[in-house]
Amino acid sequence: MTMKTKTSLWPLFEPVSVCVKSGAQRLSQRVSQLALVAGVAMTSGAALAAVQDLPGGPAVNQLDLHVPVTKIGEQQVWLHNFMLIVCVVIFVAVFGVMFYSILKHRKSVGHKAANFHESVAVEIAWTVVPLLIVIAMGAMATRTVVAMKDTSNADLTIKATGYQWKWGYDYLKGEGEGIGFLSTLDVTHREMSNSGKPPTIDNYLLKVDNPLVVPVNQKIRIVTTANDVIHAWMVPSLGVKQDAIPGFVRDTWFRAEKTGDFYGQCAELCGKEHAYMPIHVKVVSQADYALWVDGKMKEMAAAADDPAKVWTLDDLVARGEKVYNANCAACHRADGKGAGPIKALDGSALVTGDPAAQIAILLNGAANGAMPAWKQLSDTELAAVITYTKNSWSNKTGKLVQPAELVAARK
Repeated sequence: MTMKTKTSLWPLFEPVSVCVKSGAQRLSQRVSQLALVAGVAMTSGAALAAVQDLPGGPAVNQLDLHVPVTKIGEQQVWLHNFMLIVCVVIFVAVFGVMFYSILKHRKSVGHKAANFHESVAVEIAWTVVPLLIVIAMGAMATRTVVAMKDTSNADLTIKATGYQWKWGYDYLKGEGEGIGFLSTLDVTHREMSNSGKPPTIDNYLLKVDNPLVVPVNQKIRIVTTANDVIHAWMVPSLGVKQDAIPGFVRDTWFRAEKTGDFYGQCAELCGKEHAYMPIHVKVVSQADYALWVDGKMKEMAAAADDPAKVWTLDDLVARGEKVYNANCAACHRADGKGAGPIKALDGSALVTGDPAAQIAILLNGAANGAMPAWKQLSDTELAAVITYTKNSWSNKTGKLVQPAELVAARK
């Protein structure tokens, strides 16, 4: 669109001497061109107007921090503004004196440079004053930093595990203990990104299939770790950012004071899918949270699988399609064709061959982490997705893998 606009505008700046058409024709053309440019501008403006602020997430043309919904978040915003004012005042004072001295005491107006070695008073002043400023700033920030690390007496403890590239949530303590699930970017948003022409929607690349649900006005402790590389769990509106490091356990907390949806992202560069690892926290009333816990428990009980169960091919394929779309289609594509360095599964000798090789890759990963391990999925889910890939697209092998084979491979 930009190149077309530049081309159509070029005659407006052409020298009149090279114009071979009559003045009337040229004027008519220029009027038409200006009308076209105005139409393009109006269309672009309408497209931009379609994107609105996302409550709990980014805003259009946002310059300030996110609107906080926790006490810690409010303190962070206050500290940010206070430190900014202090820095601006120091900047103006220092450079003001410097430029004033340069302009008023320059050689061209008759001033001569003073000849001295040092001033004890000045040395003391520019050492003590900055020290006092830094101490004052540090003292005010320390209160908030200490409060951010006080995770004691939490009402609810949730473990957030970073995977390439999604989040796993396990409710460890409090109401909902035992609930666990993966939270992945909604597949339709990934398809929008892959198209190269995503629509103008407010929550682009922030929609997930399973948001983290917590009750309002309760202290939520978040324990972070990672399965592969360093990730970071960050939700600006909640005033939370905590690294998730493999082999380490870190923690943070928040207490949301209003219900709503709040969005964040992985804030540590964690690989090629880093941009597709959003966080969605849904804060609900205590009554709604109790209903969600009850429903989630029933859902988990219904989905619990006996790894010793023997499945039919059709049932495994149907189950595997859901697992594939939720976890694999983002990289390998829904049609199994892959993209760029991502291997195609359709027609792959690895997929159509010995199931043991495919089982090993899904459990252990491959290509130095480019293909992540999927041990967090259940044995039934892994068996189902392997069976699905072996019997989809052009891979009509008729082979199936039972959950018991995954149980044996994990040992």
